[in-house]
Amino acid sequence: MRHSVPPAPEFGQPLPIQASPAVLDFLAMRRSASAMALAEPGPDEAQLHDLLTLAARVPDHGKLAPWRFILLRGEAKTAYAARLEAMAQTRDDTPKKLASLGKLKAPPLAIVVVSSPQIGKIPEWEQVMSAGAVCTQLLLAASAMGFGANWITDWYAFDREALDLLGLSPSEKVAGFLYLGTSADAPLERVRPDVKAITTEWSA
Repeated sequence: MRHSVPPAPEFGQPLPIQASPAVLDFLAMRRSASAMALAEPGPDEAQLHDLLTLAARVPDHGKLAPWRFILLRGEAKTAYAARLEAMAQTRDDTPKKLASLGKLKAPPLAIVVVSSPQIGKIPEWEQVMSAGAVCTQLLLAASAMGFGANWITDWYAFDREALDLLGLSPSEKVAGFLYLGTSADAPLERVRPDVKAITTEWSA
């Protein structure tokens, strides 16, 4: 499953734009895996480093890197899930909230992508979209590396006490929980949007 990733280019190095039919083929077939079907093995340390490095290569107006990563795995992830279970007992719709934690418990690795916008001349919305791009790139990179991957937000991505547990500041938000592992089942294709129905051409 290990795939080599080229070393990062040097600053200022020319990077010619080249066609990549293999990438187009990959994107045409990309499908998220069920989080509940993800199991060991997950990415090893070298693969994880590559995935995070690739995820950080996204459009980023102002070069602010307005996002950060939190890793959840092993005993720490188990303890985190237990704390969330205790929170769920005090919330409305407890059974549904408890059931949703199965998606967190099953995969060997969860990567929390935190949106951390900075005050300045770059609009906050652009910084938030950059964090979303990080989630997308991480999802694609993990899939290209041969892992099952799923991008999820659930109640614990918005609950203030749950965010405090992760150490998020009041100005930060969870852009996504990225669940990674080896998928026990081949994902099935789902219904996709009718592109023509959602596309218009502006004219003067």
